Amino acid sequence: MARVCEITGKGTISGNRVSHSNIKTRRKFYPNLQYKRFWLAEENRWVEMRVTAKAMRIINKIGLTAAMKRAKADGLIG
Repeated sequence: MARVCEITGKGTISGNRVSHSNIKTRRKFYPNLQYKRFWLAEENRWVEMRVTAKAMRIINKIGLTAAMKRAKADGLIG
């Protein structure tokens, strides 16, 4: 399973690990993904999603249905 948020689409990015002697080697920065259950009132059921902490804030702000519609419009949900 890819490390990608289902709402925001945030994924792994790469950068440099820089040592004290300024030697640069490649490393990865992973998103803050969490498994979270959300209540979907329209379908009267729980939905488990793998989302970032930022996506949880978006869902709290605009609601799960609106967040899923936005993700579908962006092409993140099939």
